[in-house]
Amino acid sequence: MSSKKILIITGDAGESFEVLYAKQRMIEAGHLPVIAAPAVKRMNLVIHDFEPGWDTYKESPGYQVMSDVDFDHVASQDYDAVICIGGRAPEYLRNDARVIRLVQEFNVQGKYIFAICHGIQILVTAGLVENKNITCYEHVKFEVTSCGGTYIKDQEAVQDGKIITGQTWQSHPEFYRLVMQSLA
Repeated sequence: MSSKKILIITGDAGESFEVLYAKQRMIEAGHLPVIAAPAVKRMNLVIHDFEPGWDTYKESPGYQVMSDVDFDHVASQDYDAVICIGGRAPEYLRNDARVIRLVQEFNVQGKYIFAICHGIQILVTAGLVENKNITCYEHVKFEVTSCGGTYIKDQEAVQDGKIITGQTWQSHPEFYRLVMQSLA
């Protein structure tokens, strides 16, 4: 397997476990992960957990992780694939024209696009879910179906062409199994 350069898109309020697992899993597999954010800085990540009795996830402060590059200094042609991380970061990153342009460029270039949890919100805004089978955090389902995607509830991870999606950090085993197969 040849080494690949993987762009990881996140920002403040990105899901800690998803960011750290993506970075470490890529390194473990011999790939070069590069974390891109709105600015090069120590990001404040969050931890989302599912507690009995809660109607949704609960949020706690997470780890601080340094980004490697800002969106202005990312060229899609320099990367082999992109991962859109979940957490709350996609709520504002999907409004960042630089992020949407990058993800659309990966699509046009026929490269793999991976998204997990709320990271799918970026794919929705980029116009990449229409006529696609997509899984995601259940509260993002409406956005997927409203934009012409088919929500797959009963699978932790789904591949449709070069787009691979996962539900939550609890889906890491299934999600990264598909991700690693695609990078082989």
